[in-house]
Amino acid sequence: MVKVTLKDGSVKEFEDEVSIYEIAKSISSRLVKEAIAGKVDGKLVDLDKTISHDCTVDIITFDSEEGKEVFRHSAAHIMAQAVTELYPDVKLGIGPSIKDGFYYDFDLGAKLSPEDFGKIEDKMQEIIKRDIKFERNILSKQEAIEMFKNKGEDYKVELISDLSEDDEISYYKQQDFIDLCAGPHIPSSKRLKAFKLLSVAGAYWRGDEKNPMLQRIYGTAFPKKKLLDEHLYKLEEAKKRDHRKLGKQLDLFSVNDEAPGMPFYHAKGMVLRNEVLNYWREKHNEYGYNEIQTPIMMNQRLWEQSGHWENYRENMYFSEVDEENFAIKPMNCPGAMLIYQNKHYSYRDFPIRMAELGLVHRRELSGTLHGLMRVRSFTQDDAHIFMLPDQIEDEISSIIQLIDDIYSVFGFKYKLELSTKPEKAIGSDEIWDKAIDALKSVLINKKLDFEVNEGDGAFYGPKIDFHLEDSLGRSWQCGTIQLDFMLPERFKLTYVGEDGEKHRPVVVHRVVLGAVDRFLGLLIEHYAGAFPLWIAPEQVRLMPISDKHNNYCRAIKKQLEVHGVRVKLDDRNEKVGYKIREGQLNKIPFMLIVGDKEVEQNGVNVRSRDKGELGLVDKNDFIHKVTEEIKSKK
Repeated sequence: MVKVTLKDGSVKEFEDEVSIYEIAKSISSRLVKEAIAGKVDGKLVDLDKTISHDCTVDIITFDSEEGKEVFRHSAAHIMAQAVTELYPDVKLGIGPSIKDGFYYDFDLGAKLSPEDFGKIEDKMQEIIKRDIKFERNILSKQEAIEMFKNKGEDYKVELISDLSEDDEISYYKQQDFIDLCAGPHIPSSKRLKAFKLLSVAGAYWRGDEKNPMLQRIYGTAFPKKKLLDEHLYKLEEAKKRDHRKLGKQLDLFSVNDEAPGMPFYHAKGMVLRNEVLNYWREKHNEYGYNEIQTPIMMNQRLWEQSGHWENYRENMYFSEVDEENFAIKPMNCPGAMLIYQNKHYSYRDFPIRMAELGLVHRRELSGTLHGLMRVRSFTQDDAHIFMLPDQIEDEISSIIQLIDDIYSVFGFKYKLELSTKPEKAIGSDEIWDKAIDALKSVLINKKLDFEVNEGDGAFYGPKIDFHLEDSLGRSWQCGTIQLDFMLPERFKLTYVGEDGEKHRPVVVHRVVLGAVDRFLGLLIEHYAGAFPLWIAPEQVRLMPISDKHNNYCRAIKKQLEVHGVRVKLDDRNEKVGYKIREGQLNKIPFMLIVGDKEVEQNGVNVRSRDKGELGLVDKNDFIHKVTEEIKSKK
């Protein structure tokens, strides 16, 4: 008798060994149609996996993240089989699932382009119609090396060689196609109902620029065509919203080969940036923070003391000053520790909240740079809060509220994730457990939903990450709260407690916007460049119909400027229709057209970017409406 405990806690009993497929079938006919894989005692397995012992079983469908990964990884294998059938001399790299899709790397003499996607997709459809089973097989390390060496798959041999003798090595067979893979996979190729190949790019083998450049084909896959169509629509919308394209169109920023990964902000981009940061300062003042600034470059011994030298050195830039080694800061933390050391503190002084808009630099591979989203030079809206151990919960609750206030103004929803101790970390398990429990306690007490992300904390402490959802439903990790018992120890930070003895404070590192530059890129795409009035670089544009209306427009311009409105007068000798079209392309919130009628009635003809033609409005009423809307940050 085999007892199977299901996800809902119910128990099913089977007389003999039973497959995951049969368990799904015993639950419901719908579930067996939707089942992609199974999970036995927490381990993902194929549907044909049989079990003969008591265990917990979860049936995995596409609705779960694990189901999506299995489904799309299987699509990558089907694409790889299609490519090998079309190009028999190809050598295979790797083909994982990624967010919203999959890719596969190929070493191929012929240069692939999107024009080749049609024949690859046709071959994939042919493979799908064959209803090919995904068959799992186990080999020893030496057997696996011999098999893939005989097939000329050098990259697979390299991967296998890196494994230990004790590792279980599996491969999947699809007719004559064989691929090294841990699995699991969908039961057969016919389950792949809807897919699309999207792009091709170069990718160094194993991400190392010293290795050969392979060709990486990206694609996506869904169990229903409707879901694929919705995803492709979002991708098209994302192209229209691409912050690099809009950054150029709206004259916000540029990137230059003379400083790769280091954005240049134009005048309009600086207005947007400063408005966001002005609001940031306003909220931090409200929450009791003091703003600081620390040097951009500090001595190597500081980074050795902080642990960055040991754990982050490969991502840092260095220089030599007076025959001593210095590092350009990749993070602001050590500078804040040095400021703390400048004074003596009592328990009565806590909490101490230091906020910094600090410029940092990190080494990023040139192939990963992407507009404002992935850069080498960026500003972090850091804060370091020094506190007593019994203040942790109150302070973290306050930070969560501050972050919620700021995100709400921009209309962002978000999800929370608690990340635990990574493989590369400093400090004992006991200290880490204490820090993790403190963060978890706050989230539970505030009744906030969160997911646990095992092993993804910072090297010095666990963290709570905030994942924003933009207008297209895409997720972006921005805010983070990191609890740290380590740096106070490394920097020997102290305060005098109620008992007159010296103690270590606790430090929380946190950002709200994250990388300010990345957040601005996110805002550009979230709003498609049509920014809310309060952060719009240009809020109002005046358009006189002829020269005789210029003086009236200049008077209105002065009135608006007195109220702090960013306004431009377009008095060029162009037709009004041309000016309006240009204003629409520039996504100006309000355009005011002025002719004889408007002058006579002391008004303006208002054209709203969001609401269209509003008609003749008294100029004073318009000024009042605009200034109130800016103040309210609607």
